Amino acid sequence: MTLFYFFGAVAVIASLLVIAQRNPIYSVLLLIASFGALSGLYVLLDAPFVAVIQIIIYAGAIMVLFLFVVMLLNAPQEETDFDARVHPLLRPAAMRLGAVLAIVLVVELMWSLTRITASGSFPSGAVISVATIGRRLFTDYAFAFEVTSVLILVAMVGAVVMAKQDTARGGK
Repeated sequence: MTLFYFFGAVAVIASLLVIAQRNPIYSVLLLIASFGALSGLYVLLDAPFVAVIQIIIYAGAIMVLFLFVVMLLNAPQEETDFDARVHPLLRPAAMRLGAVLAIVLVVELMWSLTRITASGSFPSGAVISVATIGRRLFTDYAFAFEVTSVLILVAMVGAVVMAKQDTARGGK
């Protein structure tokens, strides 16, 4: 139980520090620490496959991509003139949208937790083995898998194009 509290505290503190940092590189590194703590929680939940996937996919691949894009954009510190660029009438709407999205997240979390049966396991249609996960990922969900990879590639190319345009205008 001590490890659960340790990994939980690390995950929560690192996640809070991600949004509190002004330096985006520190934010990315703290997000990797948060993913590592979540991986530890998965191990404690006796889900080693999910723990390894958490490390390989998120902390390994996606966070390296984020770090690459942050370093490519050469954004050492967060710009603080965001409030000056947002129209004062739009600020309350943005706050309301954030609150609505937070409520939707909580509702989805509660819905997924109520799907667990009384025995503490997921319904009978749940995926059981790594082979089943791989088979379903590359057959039933192959299109979604490929679309996700193309979406990540387009986002990275878009970030590079936006950085080049900002540099051409005389930005940082």
